[in-house]
Amino acid sequence: MNSFDWLTQMGIPQLDQFDIVEVKFKGGRKEYFRNVEYLPLHTGDPIVVDVPSGHHIGHVSLQGELVRLQMQKRKVRNDDNITRIYRIATQKDMEKWEEAKSREIPTLYRCKQIVDEYGLSMKMSDVEFQADNSKATFYYSAEDRIDFRELIKSLAGEFKVRVEMRQISLRQEAGRLGGIGVCGRELCCSTWLVDFKNVTTSAARYQNLSLNPGKLSGQCGRLKCCLNYELDTYMDAIKDIPQVEKPLLTEQGPAKLQKTDIFRKLMWFNYNHDNDWISITCDRVREIQALNEQGVKVFDLKVDQSTEAEDLAAQSTRELELLDKKFSKKKKKKKRPTEGNAIRVNQNQAPSPESQAPKVAEQQQAATSQTRPTEGSSPAPRQGDKRKKQKNKPRPNFNAGPSDASVTKGESPAPKPTNNSSETPKRFPPRINLGPSGTEGND
Repeated sequence: MNSFDWLTQMGIPQLDQFDIVEVKFKGGRKEYFRNVEYLPLHTGDPIVVDVPSGHHIGHVSLQGELVRLQMQKRKVRNDDNITRIYRIATQKDMEKWEEAKSREIPTLYRCKQIVDEYGLSMKMSDVEFQADNSKATFYYSAEDRIDFRELIKSLAGEFKVRVEMRQISLRQEAGRLGGIGVCGRELCCSTWLVDFKNVTTSAARYQNLSLNPGKLSGQCGRLKCCLNYELDTYMDAIKDIPQVEKPLLTEQGPAKLQKTDIFRKLMWFNYNHDNDWISITCDRVREIQALNEQGVKVFDLKVDQSTEAEDLAAQSTRELELLDKKFSKKKKKKKRPTEGNAIRVNQNQAPSPESQAPKVAEQQQAATSQTRPTEGSSPAPRQGDKRKKQKNKPRPNFNAGPSDASVTKGESPAPKPTNNSSETPKRFPPRINLGPSGTEGND
């Protein structure tokens, strides 16, 4: 079932269908042909069309009512000048067309050599052979008018075909050569763009773009065509933005415009070339401009009078105080004491009066011992250092009696022994170099 049968089932009569088809050729060139025999065509189908000097092969790019709109946009009349479509291209037609296309690159190189021989200031861009191999179209670009009559005779005798010279602009040249733009996509001029509108630097100014030729120029060396795509949107948005031709007068100093965001309706100003920018709305800018026209200076960009600024400062101070009160009411949670913490807490508790009495007596006794040291006495060791206490402890002398040196801190002196006849003195083993009688000798 073809497309016309489907349209009939949908209730659309075939006679109301637009019979002109848009056909695309090499380099993005598009022309219109009439489908006289109502062939069932689809987008991308290769077809054989009628041209003034024979026949050519192109691909269907658009059909239906959209073609009528495109013709109205490009101001193409629906008259007898529109030629017909012969047939859908067969395999034999495609093979013959491929043979003609294989001659294009060698012909282009040879044509450039001939142009250099004649010394013409022209740039050959592309060559397109017709499908029946009877005509060749040479595309070139030049700044001035070129007299190429002798060149055409040389090319016709060299390649044995009918020659047509067609001058194109730099934008059309880029469209025929193709390429990838900075956006990462294929060039618009080589895919879908047909009409090249004039692009000026004012389009970049309205969009707040940097006037850098390296960034605004495309591969053709001219301003990018995409600068016109969003220009209408920017023009509509800029209508609500006030014109600031001179600085705004304030008591803080003149405020100069630095930046404008037309979509958010915000404008940034600064005082005396300071680095701090202040953003205000467009309505506020209009209010300040109206007051300046009356000869009134506002306090600053935010408020009109100093009292309002003081009120704002007081309000912000109150808000900070409320925040401080809010967070100061929160108390920290106390941790539950564990076994180790409980012991530490008991140790850190204040001692009772009963336990303080012996400690006070000990402290007084220690103070008296420090103020009145005895002969041969040594400073008392620390209580917690047991090793030092044992190390500094004096050795006992069993032969000698008790002396004051044996009295340690906090200890009472040992009582002197009494002369009792019942108690016999202890005898100790003799030294190594003493005899049994205590005299020197050898055992």
